Amino acid sequence: MITYEPFWQTLKDKNISQYQLIHHYGFSTGTLDAIRKGKTLNLGTVESICKMLQVKSISEIVEYVPEQE
Repeated sequence: MITYEPFWQTLKDKNISQYQLIHHYGFSTGTLDAIRKGKTLNLGTVESICKMLQVKSISEIVEYVPEQE
């Protein structure tokens, strides 16, 4: 399972609110809604987020967590 918990932590660490993300960074409200709902994002979108937030690793945006069987 893919989780976006690192994305929320990155926002917190960088002191960026969701409002700022949308209005100052031009972040799509649709993408933000997809992240909130845990929906799948394509890698192009994840790459854009990495560039926008100036992170050094994709792990600052997404994390893979194996599901329990």
